Amino acid sequence: MRSDQKMKASATPDDDTNDGVGRLTKPAGPPSLELIEDLTTHAGAIQRRLLREIVATNAGTDYLRRLLGDNDGAHGDDDALAAAFKERVPVVEYEDIKQYVDRITGGEPSSLLVSSAPITEFLISSGTSSGQPKLMPSTEDDLRRRAFLFSLLSPVLNKYVEGMGEGKGMYLLFVKPEATTASGLTARTALTSFFNARLVREALSARGTSSEAAMRCTDVEESMYAQLLCGLAHRGEVVRVGSVFATALLRAVRFLETHWRALCDDIRAGRADPSVVTDASCRDAVDAVVARPDPGLADAIAAECAAGSWRGIVRRLWPRAKYIDAIVTGSMAQCVPMLEFYAGGLPLVSTIYASSESYFGINLRPLDRPEDVAYTLIPNMCYFEFIKVDNDGEVDTVVDLVDVEVGGYYELVVTTFTGLYRYRVGDILQVAGFHNAAPQFRFVHRRNVVLSVDTDKTSEDDLLRAVTATKPLLAPLGCVLAEYTAYADTSSIPGHYVLFWELTPPPPPRHDSGGEDDVARVMAACCAAVEAGLDAVYRRCRSRDRSVGPLEIRAVAPGAFDALMDLCVSHGSSVNQYKTPRCIKHPDAIAVLEQRVVGRFFSDAVPHWEPLKVAAATGDT
Repeated sequence: MRSDQKMKASATPDDDTNDGVGRLTKPAGPPSLELIEDLTTHAGAIQRRLLREIVATNAGTDYLRRLLGDNDGAHGDDDALAAAFKERVPVVEYEDIKQYVDRITGGEPSSLLVSSAPITEFLISSGTSSGQPKLMPSTEDDLRRRAFLFSLLSPVLNKYVEGMGEGKGMYLLFVKPEATTASGLTARTALTSFFNARLVREALSARGTSSEAAMRCTDVEESMYAQLLCGLAHRGEVVRVGSVFATALLRAVRFLETHWRALCDDIRAGRADPSVVTDASCRDAVDAVVARPDPGLADAIAAECAAGSWRGIVRRLWPRAKYIDAIVTGSMAQCVPMLEFYAGGLPLVSTIYASSESYFGINLRPLDRPEDVAYTLIPNMCYFEFIKVDNDGEVDTVVDLVDVEVGGYYELVVTTFTGLYRYRVGDILQVAGFHNAAPQFRFVHRRNVVLSVDTDKTSEDDLLRAVTATKPLLAPLGCVLAEYTAYADTSSIPGHYVLFWELTPPPPPRHDSGGEDDVARVMAACCAAVEAGLDAVYRRCRSRDRSVGPLEIRAVAPGAFDALMDLCVSHGSSVNQYKTPRCIKHPDAIAVLEQRVVGRFFSDAVPHWEPLKVAAATGDT
C-alpha cells in the first residue's frame, strides 16, 4: 500500500473516545457522497473498531469462548486485540462451522455462534460452485447493515446518471419460497430476505413496474411473463432495466422473443390471459397494473418485436431507459456481448458486490466498461482480511484491508457480527487501486472452480480469456457464443476438456459446395484457439506429456442453458442468484446438456509449448 494512503488510514485516532470513528462504524442520517468519503478515508480505524465490537458482542458464544477463553474482547488496545484474535482464531471454511449451523437449525441456541443478537433466519447461498447450498446465519441488525450498503448506491448513481427519480425501474426479481428449519427459523435466499423488509417492498412498489404478487409467484415462467407484462405496460415510464445477474436478464429477453405476441394481445385486451397467468393473486395484481385496453401501445411494441433483428431491443422497447442494471463481472462477463447486442448502447452497470455471507462493497464508477469495473469495499460492513494468492496458489500470508497491494491477488476472508469468524468466502480478487484508504477490487473467479485432468489447473478466469479469444472466429458462421460451460472428461484415456457451447443463431444448414465442412472447420479452429489461450502447464500436458487429449466443443441446441438453469432451480438455487457455472461436475448437469448436443468438434492442432529457458551462469530467465 502507498505511504500516503497509510497516513490517511491512520490519521484518525482509533481509541474509544473517538466519536467520529464510532459514528462511521454505525452511521446515522441519509446516505451521501460525503459519508462514502469519510468511510473510505478512515478505513483502517473503522476496521479496528469494528473487530473490537464483533469480538466484544460475541465473546459469549461457544465458538469464540472455546478459542479465546472467557475474555470479553474489550480489554487491551485494538492492535493487541487484533493480534490475539488472529493468533487464536483459525481461518475456516464452511465445513468447519457446519456442525454449529446444523445444531442451531436443529434447535440449539444462537449463542453457539452469535450472542450479539439472536439469529432470526438463515440465508441460503446459491450453491453453484460447491454443488450444495450453504446456510448463513443472519440477524435483524444484519438486514439493516445490508440496507445501508444499498442506500449508498443512490448518491453514486445520481452523480453519474441524470433523472434517476423521474420514472420507474423494470427489475425482474424472483422471490423464492421459504423453508423452515427444525428449530422454526426461516431459511431463504438473501434477496428474498431483503425483499421481505417493509421499506424495500414499499420502495419497489412505488418505483418499480412489477407487482409484489408477480415477484412472489412460485412458477418462474408465470412470474417472468407477469413481470414483463407490467414492464411493457409501463413502457413510457421505465428509466432503468435490470435484474440481479445478467443471466436472468438474458433469459428474460429470450422469453420475450418467444412470447411477445401473447404479451401484446394482453395489452390490447387490458388484462392477463388467465390460461397463461394461472395464479389468481398474481393475475389480479397484473390486471390492476395493465388496467385498461391499450391497442396503440400493443401495436408499438409489436412493431419493434417484429422488425427482424433484435439488436438494441431493450432500448427500443423502453426508449427512456438510461442504463441496464445487472452484475456483469466475474463469470457474468460471458454475458456482456449478448447484453450489449440487446442493449442498443445503454450502459451496463454493476452496482454492488455482495454474497450470502455479507455485503461487501459498491461500484463508485458505475458507467465504467464491464471489464474495468472495480468494487470499493466499505469498511463498516464486516472485518476484512485477505489471503495472498500467486500463480502457484495461496501464500501463507494474511493481510488487513488497508495493507493489500495494487495488482495483487487475494482470497477474501471475513469476520461478521452474524457468526462467521475468519471465514473464507472463496472469491479471488485483484486489487485495482484505492479510493482514499479503501482498496478497490476486481472480481477474478471463485477459488477451486477449475478444470484439471493431469497436472494442469485451469481457473475460471483462464477459461474465460481463452474462450473470449475465439469469438472472432465465429464470424463466418454469422453467429455468436451465447453461453458456455465446461467439464473435465476423464472417461477417456487421456482425459480431455469438454466445452458445451450454445450459439445464437444456430449455424444455418449449408447447401453450397462446402456443406457442413465449413462449420466443422470453424469449430475445430475454435477448439485449437481455446487450447492456445490456456496456460503453459496445460499446453505442456497436451504437446509434450500427451497426458491431456484434444479439447472438444459440443454445440448444444438453443435453450440448453435454460434447461441447465431450470435443473439448478429445481435443486434449490434461486433464479436471482443463479450464475451459469463455468465448470460443471454433477452428472445431472452434464446429462441435461448432453441430451441437447447437436455437434461435436475436436481440436485438430497441438498447441505450441516450449520449456522455460534458464541461463545457468547468471540465474536470469
